[in-house]
Amino acid sequence: MDVKEKLKKSLGLLKKYEWLLDAYVLDFYLDDHWSKLPENWQADLENIPLENLAELLVDENHDLQVKWPEELVELQHELQKLCISRAPKNKAENSFPCPLLDHPKLKHMFLKRVKPKKQHEIARMAEICALSHRQSPVDFVVDFGAGVGHLARILGYGYGLRVCCFEMQPDLNKQAGEIDLKLESMAAKHLPPDETSHFQRPVHLTQRLESGTQPELFLSSIRAALQLKDYHFRFGIIGLHPCGNLGPTLMRMFLGCPQARFLNFVGCCYQKMTTRGTQPRDQVHGYPLSRFLQDKPESQLSYEAREISCHALEVYHDRLRAGDYEHLRIHSLRAATERIIVKQFPDLRHCALRNVKYSPGMTFHQYFRKAVQGTRFESLDSRVLSNQQTETDLANWRRIVSFYTLRLMMAPLVESIILYDRCLFLTENGCEVHIEAIFDPRLSPRNHITRAVKSQY
Repeated sequence: MDVKEKLKKSLGLLKKYEWLLDAYVLDFYLDDHWSKLPENWQADLENIPLENLAELLVDENHDLQVKWPEELVELQHELQKLCISRAPKNKAENSFPCPLLDHPKLKHMFLKRVKPKKQHEIARMAEICALSHRQSPVDFVVDFGAGVGHLARILGYGYGLRVCCFEMQPDLNKQAGEIDLKLESMAAKHLPPDETSHFQRPVHLTQRLESGTQPELFLSSIRAALQLKDYHFRFGIIGLHPCGNLGPTLMRMFLGCPQARFLNFVGCCYQKMTTRGTQPRDQVHGYPLSRFLQDKPESQLSYEAREISCHALEVYHDRLRAGDYEHLRIHSLRAATERIIVKQFPDLRHCALRNVKYSPGMTFHQYFRKAVQGTRFESLDSRVLSNQQTETDLANWRRIVSFYTLRLMMAPLVESIILYDRCLFLTENGCEVHIEAIFDPRLSPRNHITRAVKSQY
């Protein structure tokens, strides 16, 4: 199937199961979500061991001794055909590693205070961006949302690429510049001059990119930052997890700048994108982007659907398989809390509470007090926590695990619809596009890169 055909089928499946995607687990007890499942699903799921629910989340053989609803099995097969794979391919073919990341004295300067998740992401992202530079040579790359410059540092010092970093927080740019100088000082001590001759110190520009920023202003900013004489330059645009609308903004900027030759970005936080349904007065939105979907009312994605698409289904799969059920009960505690809050304050649904990390043996009372600490609900009498309804809710925690698993099962469909739309938007505007998983989804749930080059080049 081509992209348009997959989108049509995906939207049809989305419409059929929107009752599931649009149901907040937070409201599980309050709105009796369990009763919304088909009766045969309810009956079968009540008897399926929790560890077997993991079979719904990844492509693996079902336990033949477990009775699954036939419709659910068919749904899983359809999802496998329509969704973009979340499994990264073997990268040996295009391997282009950075030697300095293995240098005994310098590697910590690239990865200092960087969590394993981020280490994994910046190393692989830098490798792909360097490969893009080889295939589509440019004078420099622009890194949006550069933070303290971890990715730019590998590109500049490891691969010798000139990088202009766009970051709206001046404090982060200041830190980035200080780390750059420290790395250069360390390199001078441990590397001979011929091994540092390729170094390119990143240029850090404090500026915010808005959806309404005009390409002329953007080009003027980078020309001034890099001290370029004219506008006869070529560049690539990169972004590692630009949040919400920033991903679509990068695509528009890429298309609006004739000098931009390639685009590499990995999106995130789809729930923060604007849509016609949520912000009808806005001139531009984060979704849908393609002409193919613009006039299709059925293409709309709810906030709840976009939010579930950002969750780590592989991690949940592993916890189910490992029998790590205590940690999975946290949704039940939060849903029971929501029912209590709404009963006392009917107009205060979905209020933000403190995140509580579950610990073995945690009681509901302990969870509740930690969750409402510092909120208006802190003054609630402890007696409202002890009633038969709450006891019944908490006793049904396995149902909420089953329901949440079903929603996670649908999450890749939502993300695939968003990515297909982006693919079409770029191809409609004369680009060659490739989307694939490049990160380990257990480390980095948003693991698809969108790569584009303009066909005329």
